Amino acid sequence: MVKRLSTKALGDDAETRALEFLCRQGMRLDARNYRVARGPHARGGEIDLIMRARDGTLVFVEVRTRKADAHGGAAASVAPTKQRRLIFAASHYLSRLATVPPCRFDVVAIDGDRIEWLPAAFDCSAISC
Repeated sequence: MVKRLSTKALGDDAETRALEFLCRQGMRLDARNYRVARGPHARGGEIDLIMRARDGTLVFVEVRTRKADAHGGAAASVAPTKQRRLIFAASHYLSRLATVPPCRFDVVAIDGDRIEWLPAAFDCSAISC
């Protein structure tokens, strides 16, 4: 009998794979699973990975995974509602810093065994990036 992993376990595995991939690209981890409990729509937001690029840019990373690339694949699942929640959580994170570094929003999409990194996947005009 094949035991299926829970959605949470699959997501945790995808985040670990994305973290290892980004570290191999020269980035380093600042925070993982940064959560803001409450937001403008009752739900706050969560940022899967907050990384630092070699040039000092703070990178907020959304990790998405799908077993296959049907329905547009993992990258297509980062809809505007999710983007607003990520921007809200990033604004909260940045408000804790003495100085705001350059920042961007990346997506790491994992479709089956394929990892796709999308730097600056969406605009962060709602905050100072």
